[in-house]
Amino acid sequence: MPAARKASRAHWNSKVGFVLAAAGSAVGLGNIWKFPYITGEHGGGAFLLVYLACIALIGVPVLVGELLLGRAARSSPVNAFRHGVGAKSPWVGFGVLAVVGAFALLSYYSTVAGWSLHYTYLSVTNQLAGLDAGRMPELFDQLLQSEAAGLTWQMVFLLLTTLVVAGGVSSGLERCARVLMPALAILLLLLLGKAATLPGWSEGLDFLFGLRFDGLTAAGVLEALGHSFFTLSVGMGTMLTYGSYLAAKDDLVSAGAVTAGVDTVVAVVAAMVVFPVVFSFGLEPGAGPGLLFVTLPTALAQMTGGAFLSVGFFLMLAFAAFTSAISLLEVVVAYLIDNRRFSRRKACWLAGAAVAAFGVPATVSGRWFDGADFLVSNVILPSCGLGVALFVGWKLQRALRRQHFVAGSALAGCYRAWLWMVKYPVPAAIAVIFLKAVGAFDWLLAWLGAAGSG
Repeated sequence: MPAARKASRAHWNSKVGFVLAAAGSAVGLGNIWKFPYITGEHGGGAFLLVYLACIALIGVPVLVGELLLGRAARSSPVNAFRHGVGAKSPWVGFGVLAVVGAFALLSYYSTVAGWSLHYTYLSVTNQLAGLDAGRMPELFDQLLQSEAAGLTWQMVFLLLTTLVVAGGVSSGLERCARVLMPALAILLLLLLGKAATLPGWSEGLDFLFGLRFDGLTAAGVLEALGHSFFTLSVGMGTMLTYGSYLAAKDDLVSAGAVTAGVDTVVAVVAAMVVFPVVFSFGLEPGAGPGLLFVTLPTALAQMTGGAFLSVGFFLMLAFAAFTSAISLLEVVVAYLIDNRRFSRRKACWLAGAAVAAFGVPATVSGRWFDGADFLVSNVILPSCGLGVALFVGWKLQRALRRQHFVAGSALAGCYRAWLWMVKYPVPAAIAVIFLKAVGAFDWLLAWLGAAGSG
């Protein structure tokens, strides 16, 4: 890439702005929806302990690797994997896969984000108040069956996302994060304060933090490992792209650690909100995906001040979805700017329109949605994460790798430990995530069982 092109690249205005934007990318629907219900499915506190260990030992090293590679290349994921190896290297395939993954993920992520906007609207207009447990599933089914409603909210969400990304790095992404992340934190703390007054508060905290290892299975450990990887928004090019906007002297290691910390705190506090509500109303802590749009709205509708709480909860959900979505669209936009020489405005509207078109089948077809989710979550993201770990650990120039790790870093002394993690345990862990996701372990156990019986 020409030097002039690199010199003109946008930057974050401040470290705080970058951390808020990166944390916004990491904090998404998974923190507020998926983390509480998988914790509920796998026994609570013991799962949480394993999850925290996986974040520290697997998630953070990959996150730092993405940021480092992005800043070293100062370009989109495709060009980043060309750095030092040439344009025709097979490594470039990982960069292409990252852009494809971000595009595909946003196409169906926007479907669920649209649901959050719909429920925010229902809450603001007081249409959820007083609904009993029998009506909530019916209400959600009506949304799923109404293609017009689903597509309308999806397109509104994508339009807002495109408008923010079109504003640029500092005036669009960073400015949005500076508003939405504090707002999300305030809403989360307000809901936490209400949860602390519920009769199920003590039971919820005991469930979340009590170390009951008898409830933790091998499947639970693998779930913790997989979620620790995906929750940090790695493997899809977002952190790599955000890293490309970092200044040469920014402490990317500390910023990565803080980003992971914010993401984890949001997930844990969300669980501290969810479980007291669940136990106060005799609901199921491992209720699965329906927890978000059926179980919790049912409980909120029965609580004092339920209308206000419902608005706060679904606004929080929409904000979390929004901050993640803008980072996904930015990956595609950065590719069009860096590799196709589009202007930002043209790249944004083209990418936004393409995502919207590709997202229509995800909204109108549950089979398409599930297929896209399986492909992205179980194939593309682990593959890209593995590519980052292997490229940064084994292929990137040693001097360049060390330079970007230690530049301005208060954690420069961790370089050797981080490099060892990226070279060895992290690729092994990602391989395990991939094998588990595609059902290889189930097949192996079935084969061993058949062989033993034979």
